[in-house]
Amino acid sequence: MSGAFLVLKHSPPIKVLFVCLGNICRSPSAQGVFETMVADAGLADSIAVDSSGTGNWHVGQPPDSRATTAAGWRGYALDHLRARQVHSGDFEQFHYIVAMDKQNLSELKTLCPENFSGELTLLLDYADTALEEVPDPYYGEDDGFEQMLDLIERASTKLLEDIQRRHAMPGAAC
Repeated sequence: MSGAFLVLKHSPPIKVLFVCLGNICRSPSAQGVFETMVADAGLADSIAVDSSGTGNWHVGQPPDSRATTAAGWRGYALDHLRARQVHSGDFEQFHYIVAMDKQNLSELKTLCPENFSGELTLLLDYADTALEEVPDPYYGEDDGFEQMLDLIERASTKLLEDIQRRHAMPGAAC
């Protein structure tokens, strides 16, 4: 039997980092939501997801129990996540660094090297909403975690569509 073999090159995954202040509410919730959406789209080998915080207060801790509970009600698992602080090396590893609010985006911009070629943006830039920031539910009531998840889900859907389109991945809309 003769013939040519088609060798498929496995390209490195597109890497997405979600960032909030302490990495115990918003960014791990975004990580859990986005990981689920990526897996459901059959793209777990093509897109890697992580989260971090600009502050170091919660490094090594699991997400806030209220975030874990609210996410669990919607089918998202957060219990495997542990908080970490963003560092300069993240700009070398991640293609998309997505902040939850303007203050964290500002802090990321001060860390960002001039040669960063990825996307540094707010999550809600991908959502069709009048809000610009995902509100921090940490000091509020439980309904704040529901609102947070509503916003994250809406924006994550559009972010995934954007990544699929830009990188010619399966499921991308023309």
